[in-house]
Amino acid sequence: MGHYLDYNATAPARPDAVAAVTAALSVPGNPSSVHAAGRTARALMEDSRDRVAALTGASPRQVIFTSGGTEAMALALNGFSGRPVLMSAIEHPCAPAAAPQAERCPVRPDGLLDLDALAARLADSTRPPPAAVVVMLANNETGVIQPLTEVVALAKAHGCAVICDAVQALGKMPVSFTALDVDFLVVSGHKIGGPQGIGALIARIAEQVPPLMTGGGQERGKRGGTQNLPGIAGFGAAAAAVMAQGPAEQIRLARLRDRMEAEVRTMAPAAVIWGENSPRLPNTSCIGLPGVAQQRQVMTLDLAGIAVSAGSACSSGKLEPSPVLKAMGASDATAREAIRISLGWATTEADVDAFLRAYAPLAAACTG
Repeated sequence: MGHYLDYNATAPARPDAVAAVTAALSVPGNPSSVHAAGRTARALMEDSRDRVAALTGASPRQVIFTSGGTEAMALALNGFSGRPVLMSAIEHPCAPAAAPQAERCPVRPDGLLDLDALAARLADSTRPPPAAVVVMLANNETGVIQPLTEVVALAKAHGCAVICDAVQALGKMPVSFTALDVDFLVVSGHKIGGPQGIGALIARIAEQVPPLMTGGGQERGKRGGTQNLPGIAGFGAAAAAVMAQGPAEQIRLARLRDRMEAEVRTMAPAAVIWGENSPRLPNTSCIGLPGVAQQRQVMTLDLAGIAVSAGSACSSGKLEPSPVLKAMGASDATAREAIRISLGWATTEADVDAFLRAYAPLAAACTG
């Protein structure tokens, strides 16, 4: 696999998750069946639900399993169809795709949501009041952690629900549904070392969530279709592994990331580290190299066996500059000079060293 530094796109599956998926594949029962095999499958599913709930500080009854973060976001926004929605300008593409009518709230050059603009919009009596505010906990490209406490206080003062995308934050910082006091929390399994194709919507009152898909009444009628038992088991195992690691892992990743950024700055003093003066996830660096196109950077590193990305994995194959960096004030040209390096559970000092060796010729080409 070389040196994999693209954890924000997807994390390599943890051994515990692989074992859990494999074991679940040998369970023949449908979780909805009442016979012994079905009860065994149901018990495995509910044990995994308990683990996901524990990692997110929620009640198991609040956890609705979905096919991933995108479906979870769509499920949350489905309840506000036809009603005004306000979301930050740096949300993952799945949010505006699920609510194309949504208004966008600007962010500041440091990557933080403009709370003054949010407050002004919520207080604007000349326009329909938003029914929901959508703000991610941490940005997938820059790692900037958003001021959710302030966002929730403003939204609740105006009677708005809050939908929080915690897909990138989960496993990289403390995430508590109860402490955040949001109405909906979106999470995904493959960002924490679980399998792809499994996620969850955590809802304050799950019974009130209108379903996107109806069927046999699975997930308490909120998500029809036989549950993805192997995926759910893998998600639960990954959640348990994250909890077992505790905050020590976040400290380890922050040290690796900070060393990497310091050496990049030594090689290329003009390099731009987006959001560096804001609170950030410990694993994420978005680095711009003036005069060096991101495609050249990604391809050069790939040839050296280093996997990084040019932004969100859901849009990095497109030629458009990053909407996140543009929202922070970057020009099209500047946005096209940035790459994202993201670390994770299997990242080592050797991976960072390999990246720095391969990056050195690129840094030497910097024109800043």
